[in-house]
Amino acid sequence: MYVLQVIINGILLGGVYAVLGLGMSLSLGIVKLTNLAHGEYIILGAYASMLLQAWLGIDPFLSLVISVPFLFFAGYLIQIFLVNRAMMSGSEPALLVTFGISVILKDAMLLVFGADARHIATDYSNITVDIAGLSIPLLNILLLLLSGVAILLLHLFMHKTYTGRAIRAVSDDREAASLSGISVGHTLAVACGIAAATAAVAGLCVGMKWTWYPSSGGHYLLIAFVIVVIGGLGNVAGTFIAGIVFGLMQVIGGASYGLLISYIFLIVILTLHPHEALIRFLDRMKSTDRQKTANGLSGSGFVTVKTQTEFKSEQKESSDAT
Repeated sequence: MYVLQVIINGILLGGVYAVLGLGMSLSLGIVKLTNLAHGEYIILGAYASMLLQAWLGIDPFLSLVISVPFLFFAGYLIQIFLVNRAMMSGSEPALLVTFGISVILKDAMLLVFGADARHIATDYSNITVDIAGLSIPLLNILLLLLSGVAILLLHLFMHKTYTGRAIRAVSDDREAASLSGISVGHTLAVACGIAAATAAVAGLCVGMKWTWYPSSGGHYLLIAFVIVVIGGLGNVAGTFIAGIVFGLMQVIGGASYGLLISYIFLIVILTLHPHEALIRFLDRMKSTDRQKTANGLSGSGFVTVKTQTEFKSEQKESSDAT
């Protein structure tokens, strides 16, 4: 029972980590840019949800109706007016621009909100649900559901809409996408706007689960990097799985060694390259399936399967006869 409780806690925690890495995965995988301001976007999203709850008296989850569009347009405008222009001169100037934005946002939040720790509290923050003898915090369940919905919506958007397909086309080949009539600058700005919008969701999760400060962005930026490395650049489903794995590692390690075990796991990932091994394995499986299919057709008399040596021999005989 204890092991099952640890696994469930790890999965619930992993849902929050997954949404933390979602925006960074888009920035690195699609825009090919390390957005050093992503952590500050997350903290800004937490402050936005806190202020909307205080001013309007609404549930923090409902605050996403305002905070998500707000951060989307903020990310879009920053990308199209600042970062896109810097990217024309190379990746280094763009990286410096995001670093400058990070410093400006951090100092602005410190000036406006002060250095005090903040937390978004609700009536259901401390409620636990007992399921088959397991005690599960209701808040953790809600945050996992929120993370899953956000990732599912983003996945559908990227694969089922014209804008999503345009973003993927720009990610694959910007020159070819431009020749196809896609506005590369606008598409990159939309992608960064979506990344900032996911940071609003992540900010809500951070604000409801932990306390935060104006300077907490660097900590969550580092976690986002780890999630992206484990899950793969631009891989939405991989980001969710990576978040779950990272959460399990933290829960297994406990409060004292959770981060240590998580980063050791990251080093193992970087050393062994399991993504490449998995791709090679899948390629071999596909090749084996194709060979079995061909052999089956050959046995039924529909297709004659020849080895490479036999094919070359026949080709040589044909050439000699000519």
